Amino acid sequence: MAWPAALRRPSRAGGRLKKGSSESAMLPCMVFVLGLIANCVAVYIFVWTLKVRNETTTYMINLAISDLLFVFTLPFRIFYFATRNWPFGDVLCKISVTLFHTNMYGSILFLTCISVDRFLAILYPFRSKTLRTKRNARAVCLAVWLTVIGGSAPAVFFRSINSQGNNATEACFENFPEATWRTYLSRIVIFIEIVGFFLPLVLNVTCSTLVLRTLHKPVTLSRSKFNKAKVLRMIFVHLVIFCFCFVPYNVNLIFYSLMRTQTFLNCSVVAAVRTMYPITLCIAVTNCCFDPIIYYFTSETIQNSIKLKNWATRKSDSRCSEMQGTENLIQHSMQTLKTKIPDNESTI
Repeated sequence: MAWPAALRRPSRAGGRLKKGSSESAMLPCMVFVLGLIANCVAVYIFVWTLKVRNETTTYMINLAISDLLFVFTLPFRIFYFATRNWPFGDVLCKISVTLFHTNMYGSILFLTCISVDRFLAILYPFRSKTLRTKRNARAVCLAVWLTVIGGSAPAVFFRSINSQGNNATEACFENFPEATWRTYLSRIVIFIEIVGFFLPLVLNVTCSTLVLRTLHKPVTLSRSKFNKAKVLRMIFVHLVIFCFCFVPYNVNLIFYSLMRTQTFLNCSVVAAVRTMYPITLCIAVTNCCFDPIIYYFTSETIQNSIKLKNWATRKSDSRCSEMQGTENLIQHSMQTLKTKIPDNESTI
């Protein structure tokens, strides 16, 4: 549920503390830079470049907005990892944690919407026309936002700032007692894992499997190899990013919750969970950098828009070069003509 204490655990040696802090802040710095650039470009394409919008691009716009909201909170987290202290107060801590979970589970649900939309478009292209509309897509996006905000909102009601060490530094959303985990946090984890992870995972795998099975049927074998390869590439990229970013963290979160509630006390497993928790969390954070890859491979509209823009730019450059060449030719002809006219004919 929280940002890992393992990333901020003080070293015994003072010299190692600074090194560990800088290493902990390195990945959020990279995610901030790449995520900000990639998602700003994506929003620019969606809002100003893309002429044709459909239900798929509606899900992608909401996904890009979710990523940007999270990216804007990363500078605070970078400072937190580098200094091992949260001086920004209780409100910003709650906002940061809420946006983290809103982004993660919002990304999972929006990616699931894209997967289900592709499933309907390929398996039921005619019958799904009444369902696959921009109006319905906007309604689904609103339901997703309400769900993820509702699942993340309980963080507002907890005391998010806790002292650590010799009370000289403060931790953000860490060091909760076992009673809090057993009474409240474990129930929140159960809700977000079922609604925000397991159900979307089943839908993604099921929809992708049925699409792959449909593409191998004799009826669809007549489709061009290019179109089939493109669909297969979309499914592959989608599943790889989904499983890489979200499966390790959410599986580890279940064991982490069991460990914090003292339900599971196997020493070797507890050690593995403590080791993997910060690693899987950092992997999950990178989803805002990988989502723009899904935008490109999933939406043919975006690909055509980018290709059309590049073609228009090349065409404009070629026209400018042609006009410049014509102008140079005219100037050269005028100079040649002047040299052929005698001086007495050129005066009155």
